[in-house]
Amino acid sequence: MSDLTSKQRKYLRAAAHHIDPVVLIGKNGFHEGAIIAIDNALNIHELIKIKFREFKDERKDIGIQISKELNCNVVGQVGYTLILYRYNSKLEKHTFKLPAC
Repeated sequence: MSDLTSKQRKYLRAAAHHIDPVVLIGKNGFHEGAIIAIDNALNIHELIKIKFREFKDERKDIGIQISKELNCNVVGQVGYTLILYRYNSKLEKHTFKLPAC
């Protein structure tokens, strides 16, 4: 996936403001089950939030790992919440229309 421009990231951060986290990273950490849950959520929603209840110091590294493994973009990080975006060409109707570069 191509990198997002700052204008596009700003748009997606604003759109994510009212979205609740769909995946929680807790005591079990970032494992295979979390990867599958994040991948499924990105396929359905395109834009998701991940909340860190544990492993808060490692959230930046985990975000980079997620973006590489699942071919998505880290839109931003607010506190212990990570915002991810991945365009899904298979969806009939897209909720987010990114601004032009």
